[in-house]
This record gives sequence, structure tokens and C-alpha cells, in this order.
Amino acid sequence: MSRQVRSGAALRKFASQASLVVAVILVVVKLLAWLATGSVSLLTSAVDALVDTSASLVTFFGVRYAERPPDRDHRFGHGKGEAVAGFTQATFLGGAALVLAIQSLQRLVFPERLHDVGIGLWVIAVSLLAATGLVAMQSWVVRRTGSTAIAADRAHYLTDVAVNAAVLVALGVTWLTGWSRADPAFALVISAAMLWSARNIANEALLQLLDRELPSQDRQRIRQAVLACKGARSLHDLRTRFAGDRTFVEYHLEVDGDLSVERGHEIGDITEAAVSAILSGTVEVTAHLEPLGIDDERLDTRVSAPPAV
Repeated sequence: MSRQVRSGAALRKFASQASLVVAVILVVVKLLAWLATGSVSLLTSAVDALVDTSASLVTFFGVRYAERPPDRDHRFGHGKGEAVAGFTQATFLGGAALVLAIQSLQRLVFPERLHDVGIGLWVIAVSLLAATGLVAMQSWVVRRTGSTAIAADRAHYLTDVAVNAAVLVALGVTWLTGWSRADPAFALVISAAMLWSARNIANEALLQLLDRELPSQDRQRIRQAVLACKGARSLHDLRTRFAGDRTFVEYHLEVDGDLSVERGHEIGDITEAAVSAILSGTVEVTAHLEPLGIDDERLDTRVSAPPAV
């Protein structure tokens, strides 16, 4: 295992551990503050922190599962474990958002007076600082590793930053004006933001789980890199996918038919190295060698055909 790969694995582990520790601390503090104040917006933030704790646990184990090397039953590796972790997080967050939205609507109709608002203000201010610091650290890790699970966890805490800011405003308005409906009104907005975040996290995870192709710009770069290699005459049936910690690239490479098998294999190796050099992270490239001009059934033809009626 290269030094770069080991470094990325260490960063992902550190980020998942830090996320878990912060989440546990915040959920305990916020629940205590909710009990003291009765604020539904603070309850929304506490439940969001509880979801973050569950999500961080999922991330913690998802990252470790994804780092397992290929084995007999998983020859493509375990990278999709990160996407499963991300989708699970989205499920947690979406479910919590719906429950809290219902609670907020009830409080809007039947408002209740808050207690010890000052305690809630202090707690949420400290929580806001902690979540902001964690997001900054996770952003740095994602830039270095491209981890899907850490990115999903960061999306949680980006939501948490917005949630804490909204709760701070809600408690501030309540403290200054005494308007009891400010608290559930802000809580309802927070619930909507949580639901939107859950949607985005789920969409990102599904791109990997459903083996979506890399962006067209990357596919074009791959084609150019292959055809720039000496001896590579044509390319078809290019297939790509991203799975957590690595990118898979497969294509049919056409070379002159009168070349020896050994020479054709050398050309294939050269094109594989060229593709690996232009893509970031761990890349696994497979070139299937074929004689130039071969007339056979192609994936390119099937995917370009109009769908059957």
C-alpha cells in the first residue's frame, strides 16, 4: 500500500472519530438544554445532533468497511460501503426532519412559554462554534481523500451549522420579544432544511450505488489519453464508475491485428498507465485488447439505441 493511500485512510479514520466524539457531546448538552428551556427549536437541534451521532457511527464503520482490500467475495473491493453509509445517513436525517416538522406545527397551533432562554442561548452558541470547526476539518479531509462517507457526514454538519444558527436566532427573538411562536416557526424552517439536506445526501450516494458513469469531461479525457499512446488505434465500449475510495475504468482497445500478443499487451499496459495518471485517487484500469476494425456486438451501440416501446 502506497504512502498516499495510507495517509488517506488515516485521515478518513481521524475525521470519522472526531465526528463521532463531537456528535455525542453535542447531543447530550442540547438535550439537557431542551429539558431546561422547553424550546422546540432547541429540540430540533438536539434531535439533529442525535441523528448526527447515529450517522457518525454509520460513517465510522462504513469507512472501515470500505477500506478492506478486495477478497474472494468482493473482487472489486468494498468501496461502496461508503455510499451505503451515506444513504443510511440520508434516511436518518429525512425521518427526523418529518417528525420534527409535525412537532413544530403542533407548537405553532398550541404555543408554549419557554424557560431559561439564556441557558439555551449559551449552549447553542457553543454548539455552533464546535460544528463550524468540525466542518472545516472535514472539508480539508474530503479535499485530500475524496471520501464519500466523510462528505456525507460533512453535509450533516453543514446542516447542523445552519440549524444552530437558526436556533440561536429563534431563541434570541424569543428572549427579546417574548413571542412564543418564533421558536416553532424557526423549528419548521430547520426541519425543511434537514429534509433538503437528506435529499442531496441520498442523491450523491445513489450515484455510486447505481454505478453512474463519470462526468463526460472525464470520459473524454480518458479517450484522449488512450488514443495518444503509440500503437492505440481506436477505443470503444468505455465504461467507468466510482466506488467510494477508487475509480474503475474499462474499455476495449483496438490495435493492429498483425501485432504479437506480447506487443499488444504492452500497448494495453501503456494505455492503462496513461489513464491512471490523469485521474485522482486510486484508479483501477482494465483494457480489453481487440484487432482494429473488428465487427462485433458493442455496448456503445446498445446504449445509443432508442429505448424499446
